[in-house]
Amino acid sequence: MNLRGTGVALVTPFKANKSIDFEGLGKVINHCINGGVNYLVALGTTGETVTLSLEENQEVLDFTKKHSAGRVPLIAGFGGNDTALIVKRINSFQLEGYSAILSASPNYNKPSQEGIYQHYKQIALNSPLPIILYNVPSRTGKNMTASTTIRLAKDFEQIIGIKEASNDLLQCMEIIRNTRPSFQLISGDDVHALPMISFGCEGVISVVAQAIPSSFTNMVNSALAGEFKKASELQFSFLDLIKLIFKENNPAGIKAALAHLNLCEDDLRLPLVPVSNELRNNINSFFN
Repeated sequence: MNLRGTGVALVTPFKANKSIDFEGLGKVINHCINGGVNYLVALGTTGETVTLSLEENQEVLDFTKKHSAGRVPLIAGFGGNDTALIVKRINSFQLEGYSAILSASPNYNKPSQEGIYQHYKQIALNSPLPIILYNVPSRTGKNMTASTTIRLAKDFEQIIGIKEASNDLLQCMEIIRNTRPSFQLISGDDVHALPMISFGCEGVISVVAQAIPSSFTNMVNSALAGEFKKASELQFSFLDLIKLIFKENNPAGIKAALAHLNLCEDDLRLPLVPVSNELRNNINSFFN
């Protein structure tokens, strides 16, 4: 799968009664595709996947595939801290229409680097789809080092890339320098996409792009074309929005923005709650 450009980590909209708002999800999907994004990620962290039942997970996958109707490639998120359970879920879900799996490194139990390697080895050996690693130590409590990523990329052709959200540019450079040319590095952080593209990153899986898909995609495309002055100007134009979106919680911030755009409501499932009134007003002010 070509991961070049802008991917979007979709929210899972909810109604006031906390059931899934599929109409809202459809609006968000259309907004992203019409804004020019390159691919979509369903059931990522931003999708509040840990609060969804197994049935709801499949419903989201099915709806996203049906509604996107082949307009862009799709990636399915499968993460967790029980390796055997992840493998079982990957092989029990209907994944027709999806091009790859995005799998975050284990959270909470904080395995060693060897444990992380063995975790992904089992996924690689059992997945019907290509795998994108996801390193996000701010959420998992454990960084996946460059050497572990390089080892996995070398040992398994099934592992095609990594979404890197360590915010460690040196670590990202080491990955680029020491992996095969076909292995793709993707920024997992909106604000770091631009500098990471400068040394070989293919693009970003973004949160904020689902609110401002056109301008964010233009920024990424400009950077990929080597037009860094234009890309910088574009990023500076929405830099304040990025800061606001992540100020209290993700996806509470992006849901507040999407609510302002009348795409979906900003309902979340506990333990997540909507942003404060002050932050909501500041987010709204960005669009006014």
